[in-house]
Amino acid sequence: MKRHLLAAFVSALLATPALAEECAPITKPQVEQLFDRWTSSLATLDPEKVVENYTPDAVLLPTLSNKPRLTQDERRDYFVSFLKKHPYGEIDSRTIKLGCNEALDTGNYTFTLKDGSKVPARYTFTYEFKDGKWLISSHHSSAMPEKPAG
Repeated sequence: MKRHLLAAFVSALLATPALAEECAPITKPQVEQLFDRWTSSLATLDPEKVVENYTPDAVLLPTLSNKPRLTQDERRDYFVSFLKKHPYGEIDSRTIKLGCNEALDTGNYTFTLKDGSKVPARYTFTYEFKDGKWLISSHHSSAMPEKPAG
């Protein structure tokens, strides 16, 4: 009888799903800092520093290009040309949502370029906790389709 109970117990343990994934803690202010980290990397004018913010398999749908950037080389190529404009990004409005090892930051931002022009745009950053740090797993940015009122 004891053998049957032991066998049943071992079978139950083996049938138990894998332990739940451990979630890295993050707060909304920390997600805000991830954007600050990204925009600070833009200020270096070094495309390599910007690309370091992205996971190797991230998707970038950039503001000033129609081509999706799916590799680090493609993202680097985009930032080589984008950084020549000396962009400075500021958040106009945002919504942040938190999950287990992921975070979403979406809203509106405005880029001010070296020539003084401004590019208002919509954005979405998704972040994922990977290899001990928070990185961008997808980034969509598109210029506003309508001119501001007034």
